[in-house]
Amino acid sequence: MAELLQLVIFGLVLGSILTLGAIGLSLTYGILKFAHFAHGDFMTLGAYFALSLVVTANLPLLISIPIAALATLIVALIADRLIYRRLRRTRPVILLIASVGVALMLRSAVQLIWGPNVQVYAQGIQLPYVIPFADGAIRIKPDHLIIMGGALFLVASLHLFLQRTRVGKAMRAMSDNPDLAQVTGIDTEKIVLWTWGIGIAMAAAGGIFAGLDSQLHPVLGWRLLLPVFAAAILGGIGKPYGAIAGGMTIGLAQELSTLVISPDYKPAVSFAIMVLVLIFRPRGIFAGRST
Repeated sequence: MAELLQLVIFGLVLGSILTLGAIGLSLTYGILKFAHFAHGDFMTLGAYFALSLVVTANLPLLISIPIAALATLIVALIADRLIYRRLRRTRPVILLIASVGVALMLRSAVQLIWGPNVQVYAQGIQLPYVIPFADGAIRIKPDHLIIMGGALFLVASLHLFLQRTRVGKAMRAMSDNPDLAQVTGIDTEKIVLWTWGIGIAMAAAGGIFAGLDSQLHPVLGWRLLLPVFAAAILGGIGKPYGAIAGGMTIGLAQELSTLVISPDYKPAVSFAIMVLVLIFRPRGIFAGRST
């Protein structure tokens, strides 16, 4: 039982990271109508910006997170203005291909600036909190509490933003029916900027938490891209609330699968779930846009 609960905790930690990435991906698809393949590399970029602030500038991690998210957002807005905005009226597949090119450029930039080697936010071994259990003990690292608590705070803040603010309501309206939203006077270009802001900030936070959970390397976000896509599709692409359910489901499924298969095959679990959803319920749990 203790082993099962330990895996559930690991699943919630992974699910928190995937949820933040999936929310940003789902928002981007819902408003901009294309699958953003550079999303994982923006997660990586956010993690490395935070590394510079923590290691070089000696800032606390909690202060570094919003600064790193802002820096990542600036890069995303530059990419939007130089590349995506010029292609926005073309077919979605053109934007998708462009996003692959942006992903390759970001990954190369990370390797050039920070190097190809594995890095960490803090050296040394972190002692976990030990909770005795009937047939063993459950161990929770302080970093895991930061990840789950930070993800919960960001998700709750997003919920309040979407439900209580005029911009949030406009974003939901544009996601449901962009043509009608434009007719009613909603400034679509402003909503696009807000979408990039929230989506990329969430992605950056997810990348920082991923680096905090393990280690930083230039392909950190690329390796998370498949489970992030699986989470977004499972919850219903274009539905941020569905992305929350999808992220937690994929995270728990990957970790609990190690009870019966080798941990090396965890990414295959995400792929299998994504394929099954595309076959049997292509609109996802929350009936998002057709995938």
